[in-house]
Amino acid sequence: MQVGAGNAWRGLVHVALVAGLVAGCADGEDKAPASTSASADAAGGSSSDVARSGGTIGAEGSACELPVTFDIAEDWAAESVDAAAGGAAEELADALLHQGPVTAACEVDAKPAGNIGFLRVWTGEPGDDDARTVLEAFVAAEDGVNKEKYSSFEADGLTGAEVEYLYTSELLEETKKERALAVTTPDGPVVLHLGGMDTEEHEAMLPAYELAKRTLHGS
Repeated sequence: MQVGAGNAWRGLVHVALVAGLVAGCADGEDKAPASTSASADAAGGSSSDVARSGGTIGAEGSACELPVTFDIAEDWAAESVDAAAGGAAEELADALLHQGPVTAACEVDAKPAGNIGFLRVWTGEPGDDDARTVLEAFVAAEDGVNKEKYSSFEADGLTGAEVEYLYTSELLEETKKERALAVTTPDGPVVLHLGGMDTEEHEAMLPAYELAKRTLHGS
């Protein structure tokens, strides 16, 4: 377990996002769109706390191929995470893209939709651990976490675990809300994590997180 690896990556990304706001960074045109085979709305699209679907990822041929599929919010952009850069770059990526029992596999960027943050997907090797155990290990590998609140949920026959917590960045000296969920599949565990530049951005992106959670399917 590489304790604190996710913390380093998250801190660097957070600084980059803030710098991007000042410099007028690109709005993510280079990222692959989600598959157009998604349902038009999650759970009928009638709930105000669930974002409108912009497509499905996870299936073969989609922006990110994963052990699960789920809908991403309209205008959000998905991109596969590839740590195989080679040499020193590969070593750095390996250090930053592992957290507990899982490795970063995909990130869904909210910037094209007007928010600052990501819904990140982490995957792991098949094993005997249940979703709660995987999620607890994921959180335990993150420095600066406190006030965790765990719960369980079901989606399309998948039994999962969910956690809400506060994350304090030593680099930026601020505390903000974050949350994550985990499910296990025959191809290994999957963790979905929602951060955000700050608590306000996190809460603004919750409808996209709820969309992903409610449309989660085993692939």
